[in-house]
Amino acid sequence: QVQLVESGGGLVQPGGSLRLSCAASGTIFSINVMGWYRQAPGKQRELVARIHSGGATNYADSVKGRFTISRDNAKNTVYLQMNSLKPEDTAVYYCNLEQFKDGMDYWGKGTLVTVSS
Repeated sequence: QVQLVESGGGLVQPGGSLRLSCAASGTIFSINVMGWYRQAPGKQRELVARIHSGGATNYADSVKGRFTISRDNAKNTVYLQMNSLKPEDTAVYYCNLEQFKDGMDYWGKGTLVTVSS
């Protein structure tokens, strides 16, 4: 089984920064994609950023230039550095792991990010 545990959410003022972390444990295959999604109140869950185990990344247009996704494959951990935060970034942020070998998709429980003055 796989578990994903997020950390790093909280309250931050507009223009501020936060760093989210997500540690995966269990049976983790070497080829996978880890990512961050978010869901704001009353809205659908949306992709924020994804990173392949080989290093390729993709970002939602709304966060390009402000957020950076990275990973430590040895620790099975993915990070999301969020800078220049805006009130519209307020959401629950979920970590995701896609494993190609078993075709499984895993989710963390989410961490709340609130951007407000």
